[in-house]
Amino acid sequence: MTRYVKLSVLDLAPVPSGSDAAHALRNSVELVRLAERLGYHRYWVAEHHNMPGIASSSPPVLIGHLAAATERIRVGSGGVMLPNHAPLVVAEQFGMLAALHPDRIDLGLGRAPGTDQVTAHALRREWRPPAEARGSAEAAVRTADEFPGQLAELTAFLHGEAGRITAVPAAPTPPPIWLLGSSGYSAQLAGRLGLPFSFAHHFSGENTLPALELYRSSFTPGTLAEPYAMIGVSVYCADTEAEARRMASSQELSLLLLRHGRPGPLPSPDEAAGYPYTSIDRALIEQRARYTVVGDPASVADQLAKLAAETGVPELMITTNAWDHAARLRSYELVAEALR
Repeated sequence: MTRYVKLSVLDLAPVPSGSDAAHALRNSVELVRLAERLGYHRYWVAEHHNMPGIASSSPPVLIGHLAAATERIRVGSGGVMLPNHAPLVVAEQFGMLAALHPDRIDLGLGRAPGTDQVTAHALRREWRPPAEARGSAEAAVRTADEFPGQLAELTAFLHGEAGRITAVPAAPTPPPIWLLGSSGYSAQLAGRLGLPFSFAHHFSGENTLPALELYRSSFTPGTLAEPYAMIGVSVYCADTEAEARRMASSQELSLLLLRHGRPGPLPSPDEAAGYPYTSIDRALIEQRARYTVVGDPASVADQLAKLAAETGVPELMITTNAWDHAARLRSYELVAEALR
């Protein structure tokens, strides 16, 4: 690379077909230890619900486990979906994590539910009944309208500025808050509040450059004196391009099944190879593949260098959802070696 770019990890704790969530979580412990040895900067886990192929439904619990299994790497949420939780509860959870693991915890926040509307209703009892909310944009609009207030409330709890209510435990240094997004809303809010921003390039690549421009142009010094942006990138690296493409085929089919309303465990490459794709399916996969980095080490290093230069970000957060855990570990090794 022409300039130094930090590498980090986004782990969705994928549950491979033929396996289970307990095994997926053990895989996460193995991966975070490898990431620390390889020099990755931070390791985040994401909140998803009612997703049989993703085991990270409770980021605070998993973060505590991963931080206890490591010594130096930053561990955090990518992210906690704030509208699903009371701000005081989030402040207590992350205050405890920061007290247990000082200066190693990140609090990345999102405003999407991380699930379908019916499950979101089960998480947020104040919502309209699921039958009424289904197919309606009202719930999403309410979430967007309420998010800045929820964020302000959470920030006050973390910093001991909430009046008569004290979030206990409170770490001497509260965990830094990041805003996450896949559109311009969180980008602009992060800029206005002077917060670091992480953009989901891995599933909204067409919006990456506009969102980063909006973040930087709207930035006002706050927590940060200058803007700091990171992007999430899907990466599949193997000794040969053919191996890398075979590895990536699992996630391609998984996303397609999710789009068709049939989420499940992460399919194997053999399952992906035998799936009866339609022409529309192929077009959807090709569209998503434009923003996925796949190849041998030299090719992946070149693609990531170009992406970092194009976006101007100082940090890339890599996510690799591979059915074969050994291949997944090897991918992170090859990326770290190629960019070292």
